[in-house]
Amino acid sequence: MSGCTETGKPRIATLMAVYEPRIDWLREQLLSLNAQTYPNLMLYIRDDCSPTVPFDEIQSCVQDCIRAFPYEIRRNEKNLGSNGTFELLTREAEGEYFAYCDQDDVWLPQKLSCLEATMVEHTQMAYCDMEIIDGDGRKIAGSLKEIRPRLRYVQGEGLAEAYFFRNCTAGCSMLVRAEAAKKAVPFPVQTVCDQWIAIVAALLGEVQFVEQPLQGYRQHGDNQTGILTGVDSKASYRSKRILPFKERLAAYRRLAEPSPEMAAFIEAREQKHIRSIWRYRGFSPYEAVFEIAMCFLPDQIVKMFLRRSS
Repeated sequence: MSGCTETGKPRIATLMAVYEPRIDWLREQLLSLNAQTYPNLMLYIRDDCSPTVPFDEIQSCVQDCIRAFPYEIRRNEKNLGSNGTFELLTREAEGEYFAYCDQDDVWLPQKLSCLEATMVEHTQMAYCDMEIIDGDGRKIAGSLKEIRPRLRYVQGEGLAEAYFFRNCTAGCSMLVRAEAAKKAVPFPVQTVCDQWIAIVAALLGEVQFVEQPLQGYRQHGDNQTGILTGVDSKASYRSKRILPFKERLAAYRRLAEPSPEMAAFIEAREQKHIRSIWRYRGFSPYEAVFEIAMCFLPDQIVKMFLRRSS
């Protein structure tokens, strides 16, 4: 199913993980996929064992909305979580490019066409900026940077180490070569799959950025985003923001040897070696300063700071 149509365009497989969807939001997203101007599409959907939204209702919504291209919809045998479901989709999907899709956003009709046009010979991944919409679909920001002031989009070659420490590419905004995505499998358990796919793509070649916002990114109370989600103390910061780098580093080593400095920075953060954290702070400046300060501050002060930063 990965061949070209008579238009000569390679197939893009859109991969959507669904869990407890609000059907009206899901319908908006599916209709926006159906309206894509790109001529060779396939949609793969997996429901991650939604406990209260019947699978028949999800199937019916997909059937009503998707008319322009073929699709497959399945239900997981057990709940796998977002990473597990997207990993399964990545394993089974076919196409030259993969586009990862959330269940509650809205894509502009030209999104996939614009991203595919940037995929030149050495490009492994392209991604775009996003407008921010609320639960009613109203635009509340023209760019993701308006609500995340520290966000810096990057593009070019040699970006794997930058992506390793900080992700600027939401999975729902990316188009990635299928070969790169499949090399990312299996996904590390403690790293959000968006970031891991971006790391692997950056290891294999160029990353391109489309400055134009090509979708509405819906912000609501149940979003699974934010680097401090679930972090409210020194202990939880350590377990969620420091220790997972060891697992990520082991996964990275399956594909490439990290620089000695990169490995040293990870070890320094784990062992609380203040001088080494400071020495290699260029990999992650804000986190390095915070973690050094955290060594001296009482937990109550750290908790107060984390509450204000969440």
